[in-house]
Amino acid sequence: MTAITEPEPATRVPPNGDAALTVRNLWKIFGKGSDRVIGTPDADLSRADLKEKTGCVVGVKDVSFEVAPGEVFVVMGLSGSGKSTLVRLLTRLIEPTAGHVEIDGHDIVSASESELRDLRRTHTSMVFQHFGLLPHRQVLDNVAYGLEVRGVGKKERRAKASEIVELVGLKGYERSYPDQLSGGMQQRVGLARALANDPSLLLFDEPFSALDPLIRRDMQNEVIRLHHELGKTMVFITHDLAEALKLGDRIMILRDGEIVQIGTPDEVVGAPADDYVRDFVSDVPRSHVLTLKWVMRDPRPDDDLTGPTMPCDTIVRQAAKAVLDSDLPVRVMDNGEVVGIVDDEEILRVVVAEESHEAASS
Repeated sequence: MTAITEPEPATRVPPNGDAALTVRNLWKIFGKGSDRVIGTPDADLSRADLKEKTGCVVGVKDVSFEVAPGEVFVVMGLSGSGKSTLVRLLTRLIEPTAGHVEIDGHDIVSASESELRDLRRTHTSMVFQHFGLLPHRQVLDNVAYGLEVRGVGKKERRAKASEIVELVGLKGYERSYPDQLSGGMQQRVGLARALANDPSLLLFDEPFSALDPLIRRDMQNEVIRLHHELGKTMVFITHDLAEALKLGDRIMILRDGEIVQIGTPDEVVGAPADDYVRDFVSDVPRSHVLTLKWVMRDPRPDDDLTGPTMPCDTIVRQAAKAVLDSDLPVRVMDNGEVVGIVDDEEILRVVVAEESHEAASS
């Protein structure tokens, strides 16, 4: 039986060399004397050993990555992995112990207080799990609040807020107060408020984790829709693997403040970096995530290579019917070149293995 191939893992650097967000060697260590840990042998200790020896706790440990313009970059991990600390370091809501953060060419770590305030108001917006809406203000004025802080006139900011309210599906609720809205609708207000400033970078810190499953799914779809319409760069924090796989162009997995793996959803599922990631993805339906490049094989001498074609990044589940219906092997294409073929055997191998796993788990 042919083994599933493993394509090269995604790099940490966007392929075009441009970055909306650059993070280099970022550290956050909590505790007295934390600034003296980096550069010493203590920096190599595990989180538990460092705490026992020095009393310091590592929140984020030597993290480096880049996010491309328009990319949805998901950071995930279990509770205590450092993901929420990381997202707060990006705008210095928490001061880093060491490292470099750059947003749209602006050095965040060395920015003055006034520069930092301007960067937060004009370049970034954050959406939290707790909506943080002003209870005494109607939806329209909640959405316009960031513009008000920036000194935008009342007429202009209300006009902008009205556009964004309609964009996020809240038209007709402009005059409602937060306590008159459901949790999902309140989060839409939070999302609208973040969008009203027209930021280049949107930061989400587990925004949907307190919502009911159906509302959470609707909000995930809303983020996907807005991303397609607006093309905003997004960094999304979550502990939920299904959410990460659904939203992320790339996923970064953290454990004890350190990067375990960065990759596209199919790379994380198809080639987990270690047992920690392997456990994370063990219950993921592989046909829903893996693309044809993971299941294709090299052509054999007796293969008829006149069959239909499909892009190599087609999800296996989406390709299954067409492949199974075809009398000829399907040619897998990448940049106009045939890079492999798939037929019934490759598709069924993934589907049958998936069904066997589900049966064993039930």
